Amino acid sequence: MRRIAAFFLVAALTGAGAAVPVPDLDVGQGGHCVNDPQVMRQNHMKFLYQQRDETVRQGIRGGKYSLAGCVDCHASKVNHSVLGSDRNFCQGCHTYAAVKIDCFECHSSQPRALSAAQREGGHP
Repeated sequence: MRRIAAFFLVAALTGAGAAVPVPDLDVGQGGHCVNDPQVMRQNHMKFLYQQRDETVRQGIRGGKYSLAGCVDCHASKVNHSVLGSDRNFCQGCHTYAAVKIDCFECHSSQPRALSAAQREGGHP
């Protein structure tokens, strides 16, 4: 009985049940993801690490959870990147969560199909 009372007290003091604000992100193409959005929020790094290991150790490219695939889908239609502002998909979420993002020190933050003119800020 004490545990139940303590749970409700903690819930009331911490605002449990209240809506948690989320970042306002430009999701790019968005639409149907490779997995449920909540699963992706919680586990995307595990999926990316597993995909990285398969690519590096076994030569398997283009798997379900490839970083390039994520970028292709979630790059902003405004600046054609997942970085650049706190509205961009990857940068916005990592800023919100106060988590360092270092994938793009080596990997491209722009979709593979982006033309050279778009990369330089021009039109296709």
